[in-house]
Amino acid sequence: MKTLRLSMLFLAMPGLIWLAGLLWFGRDALSVTPHAVKCDGIVALTGGKDRIETSLDLLHRSYGQLLLISGVGSHATLAQLAGKSQAFLTPELSARITLGRRAVSTVGNGTETAEWAHSNHLHTLLVVTAGYHIRRAMMEIQRAAPDVVLHPYPVRPPALRRPLDKATVTLLVREYNKWLGAQLGLSRGTNLTPAA
Repeated sequence: MKTLRLSMLFLAMPGLIWLAGLLWFGRDALSVTPHAVKCDGIVALTGGKDRIETSLDLLHRSYGQLLLISGVGSHATLAQLAGKSQAFLTPELSARITLGRRAVSTVGNGTETAEWAHSNHLHTLLVVTAGYHIRRAMMEIQRAAPDVVLHPYPVRPPALRRPLDKATVTLLVREYNKWLGAQLGLSRGTNLTPAA
């Protein structure tokens, strides 16, 4: 009987470890505390207007000299992406913004960011994305650009502002599993569309 209990505990351990990690990940994603650091550049990863509006505000307040918005759709314009932040889009500010249209995943965001940072001789970047995405984004960008110093700027998207529900838990589980996969080195390739 004791052997059976020990065997069941041994079999349950991976699930318990996974669950403990998920709880830590969820708490980390929900308790975002962004801290702006002045950097050479700013990169915002698409996936929510809050990310882009936040990055435009940071650029406007001179937390970086250049801004890359990575993962932009092929037909999206800067005005469409800016949303409520269109007031910031002076010609001078717009000239400092690059719309990265080739990334199709977080791995692609990393590759696109590395190419942009190196071509613009940037050594420090402020990374803007959702709190649940920030750890994986930082990891993939750092893998692609190990010589660039990264500073996280997580934002709390609408999905994490509402009370915890099934959709939010599903989102956190999915993002946690993707982060685990990235930790294990399962994310590969450049994930960029061909250059036009």
